[in-house]
Amino acid sequence: MRARLLIFCLFLAGPTAAQTVAIRAGHLVNPADGTATARQVILIKDGKIQEVGSDVRVPSDAQLIDLSTEWVSPGLIDAHTHLTLTEIPGGAPFESFYLKESSAFRGFRGLKNAQDLVRAGFTTVRDVGNDANYATEDLRRAIALGWFDGPTILSSGKIIAPFGGQSIAIPAEQGPFWRFEYIDADTPDEVRKAVRENIYYGVDVIKLVADNNPYYFSLEEIRAAVDEAHKAGRTVAVHVLGGDAANNVIEGGVDSLEHGFYLTDAQLQRMKDKNIFLVSTDFPKSHLQAMGGTGPGADPPDILSAKIVDRLQRARRIGVKLAFGTDSVIDMPHRTRPDLMLDYLAVWREAGVPPSEILRCMTTNAAELLRLDRVRGAIAPGFAADIIAMPANPLANIEALREINFVMKDGKIIRRPN
Repeated sequence: MRARLLIFCLFLAGPTAAQTVAIRAGHLVNPADGTATARQVILIKDGKIQEVGSDVRVPSDAQLIDLSTEWVSPGLIDAHTHLTLTEIPGGAPFESFYLKESSAFRGFRGLKNAQDLVRAGFTTVRDVGNDANYATEDLRRAIALGWFDGPTILSSGKIIAPFGGQSIAIPAEQGPFWRFEYIDADTPDEVRKAVRENIYYGVDVIKLVADNNPYYFSLEEIRAAVDEAHKAGRTVAVHVLGGDAANNVIEGGVDSLEHGFYLTDAQLQRMKDKNIFLVSTDFPKSHLQAMGGTGPGADPPDILSAKIVDRLQRARRIGVKLAFGTDSVIDMPHRTRPDLMLDYLAVWREAGVPPSEILRCMTTNAAELLRLDRVRGAIAPGFAADIIAMPANPLANIEALREINFVMKDGKIIRRPN
């Protein structure tokens, strides 16, 4: 009886780490070139892809997964997430969650969002701050240890900004409570120290906010962050909308510019010349309205939404590298975080971006930005087995991503067709 129970439990748990898994893919999508190949076999062992092809021999003891009617793709990547953050509705100030939510509570929210994300097919995310007192770093470790299912997370820790973080005009007697989630840095030396502090606490990427106030980071300060981060093998992402602050960010040699709603053609051309990614966070109008805008200096939602589409079109025309990122931080009744993130696809469609290019920005391009392009973002030998499948062709209609019904993360089956 005990032996039968053990066998039954192992069946429920799925393949063991050493067992070979064979996926029969009806259509295997290659986002790098926008093609799909019919009737392919993917062999997986120890969480990694071993072979891919039409004539691959399936070992007799392999676990066979039949996706012969499905479109199979690498897992999705979102390069701008805030897993532990949800803005408090009802007109509450941005800073309200500092007072109402502990790091532990924020970590549990991050876990809920991470689990929803991986089940929806987002197998890798870059989290760019607002995670209380390094809550995302602990969440990342817990998932990496196998305690919970979730995406691969690259985290940034506390956001580095000129004095005040992303707050405006807090009364002096309240004190600098924004430092719960930000590090003030107002000289090149302070920037270097802030970068080192974040790296000490285990971050993968350095995140700066360049232009939240009339004052903004100088070129020397941006260069200090880039120099310090790159020496430690970390990339640099910078929140900036446009103007002279964006010039400093671009000339400082960052890896990605986040948002950039008001970038000029000349700035976009300079980004292309310097191989800087734009993570464009193209908010749908309904999300902008629910958020009440995107903060100081931004246009009202109706105006900003048109400028977002225009900026995305111009960035494509000029040839700036794009990586998909959402910056989704709102809740809506009966909708999950990944469901809201997929609303951003409609903005890309409105800008005239073909489905194949959108998918490339959600996989190949994003993996390159995150410096994971040799291990994730493709279905090829040696890559991590981060695999999704869906009934319809995402190269013909990107909304097919809403119907993902199979997810494998590092060789573990997270979701399978009913």
